[in-house]
Amino acid sequence: MPGRFRAKLWGLAAGAVAAATATGLILSLSHHDTVTPPSAVSSPGHVAPKAVESRGRLVHGVPVGYPRTEAGAKAAAANYAVIMGSSRFLSDRSFRHRAVAVMGVSSVASAAAREADRRAGRVLGELRGDNAKVDLQRAIARTGVLSARVLGFDIHKATVRLWITTVRGSAAGHATPRAAFQTVTLTLTWEDNDWKMQGSSATGGLVAPIDTRQASNVARDFVDYVPAGAADPVLSGSVGTDGFPAAYVHTERGARAAATSAAMLYGDPRFFTDSGWRHRMLNATAARSVLGTVTSEADATARLVVENRALGADGRTVDGGVLVTRTAVLATRSVSYSGRAASVELWTASVGGVAGTDETQRPQVAFLRMTVELTRADGTWKTLAVTPSEPLVPAPPAEEQAASAASFASVGGAGDAPALP
Repeated sequence: MPGRFRAKLWGLAAGAVAAATATGLILSLSHHDTVTPPSAVSSPGHVAPKAVESRGRLVHGVPVGYPRTEAGAKAAAANYAVIMGSSRFLSDRSFRHRAVAVMGVSSVASAAAREADRRAGRVLGELRGDNAKVDLQRAIARTGVLSARVLGFDIHKATVRLWITTVRGSAAGHATPRAAFQTVTLTLTWEDNDWKMQGSSATGGLVAPIDTRQASNVARDFVDYVPAGAADPVLSGSVGTDGFPAAYVHTERGARAAATSAAMLYGDPRFFTDSGWRHRMLNATAARSVLGTVTSEADATARLVVENRALGADGRTVDGGVLVTRTAVLATRSVSYSGRAASVELWTASVGGVAGTDETQRPQVAFLRMTVELTRADGTWKTLAVTPSEPLVPAPPAEEQAASAASFASVGGAGDAPALP
């Protein structure tokens, strides 16, 4: 590994903020510049897994087709929260009502549409920035799902609590789009062979302070993430027999989904505390041509994080603190796509720290951009390289005090991870 990459990787891993955790491994991939043809990374005689054709299917712009599982319920809840926070949902009444009809159970459709209109009216003004009125072509409205906890589940109904971060504002004018945190609880019912929303509520969420090393960008820097410039990630809840994402379809959308899942998996706390899980995850997601190097560097990064956080074998500090790491994808952009290879840019929010009594290790959030290089191999999209680029940082939450370090324990467990794309 070139010295400049190794120095930055270890420097980040030794830090006490989100960049030290979610980005540490990502940097370990970034020196592999050559895209290897799929034929070179497929093993002889390998039987390609079957891709999930229904993954990401849209009806009136709303993802549908979830498995009747806890992961499927998590994915539905997450996608519905993202849709309800989008600029189109907030600004276009006709689209909003069609989306509500797709997402909601039939018995509450009218009431749900009226409630959605009221909620949209309350927050639409946030898309103005410092302009006199909303410019929808320059609006920024992105939602990232950091945590998803299933409060109750059976095959007929589910209740899912999400911890989300939103970025709202405008790429026009002078006011930087602003970050906020919410807790959203959705009640779902299995109807018409899918998870449908019975009801939802939202309150203020745990506030993670923005990494002090990240200064807010100016409004015009967000122009690539206006509605026409980038897409929201879509979660499916579809996993293979190994517990990792089922094969991704051979399309540009499939490549975007694979890139999104890579970022989320590298930000999972098990990446740092569970070597068996880490190795299985890398084997499932990384191209064979880079697997050996990536695994070695990932192990070194994980050891460094564990040492610097003073974590025991159970992933906890001596005083009971628990490692909290999460990466939420706010938006995706295709850089290039050929069918054999793809390059996808992600805008992410990565949270990292320790939930415990030491406030100096309180989880913080870093807003990062990264480019994921993928190759088509073994019947799916595999990761070749993840290269960080300049951060894209919103203004901090308005007049909201950061939550205590201990309070983040409720979102830090492996079971609180969102569903995968």
